[in-house]
Amino acid sequence: PGQYTTPCGAPRAQGISQSRLLCYRYLAVIRVYLADDHTLLRQGLRKLLREAPDMTVVGESGDGRHVLLALEQVTCDVLLLDLSLPRVSGIEVLRRLRQQPGAPGVVVLSMYAEDQYALRLLREGAAGYVAKDRPAAELFAAIRAAAAGQVYLSPRMTERVESGADNPARPVHEALTAREHQVFHLLCQGRAVMDIAAELNLTKSTVSTYVQHLKEKLQVRTIGEIIRYAHE
Repeated sequence: PGQYTTPCGAPRAQGISQSRLLCYRYLAVIRVYLADDHTLLRQGLRKLLREAPDMTVVGESGDGRHVLLALEQVTCDVLLLDLSLPRVSGIEVLRRLRQQPGAPGVVVLSMYAEDQYALRLLREGAAGYVAKDRPAAELFAAIRAAAAGQVYLSPRMTERVESGADNPARPVHEALTAREHQVFHLLCQGRAVMDIAAELNLTKSTVSTYVQHLKEKLQVRTIGEIIRYAHE
């Protein structure tokens, strides 16, 4: 007794307040790993998460392949995952982690509209979805829910689900297959058909067929309109 430690087990540093040290001692600290391809955003997230006494950042990556490799070495409770990762997309990272026992809870943090992605990604195994324009309180709530093994829905999406607004007249993108949704997301990142084929290990003609299916299901004529649909 008498000496407090930080969440990683190191002795307390000079300048840490007594109240924060008490939080370290009595709260179960949530270990968060950051995955986003923008360095400035990762730095901002680190600073933001310092405001939560029950959270600590244990690592970060800027591309999907590195995320998967790092999580084999780093123990974390929650992965804060951007969808637009290079090399291996965020959706593919989510799918691979879903197949691994003991994988961290995944909270998707994305620029895309909640209506277009949230429920689909929750079905894919995410524990939460937070749009990047939402307040910090929602992000903290999603991280805490994921760490507790729960699923987070924003107040708006909760109201929508409880009212049944998602059922009789589902948005057209909800009819996409898992592979079509994957191609949809990669197109929205600005990837070319050839690049998508390489990442998904498909032929160019197969990806082109998926693009045509997307146009038919979303009732659009061009890839530009597909991308515009994602941001509406």
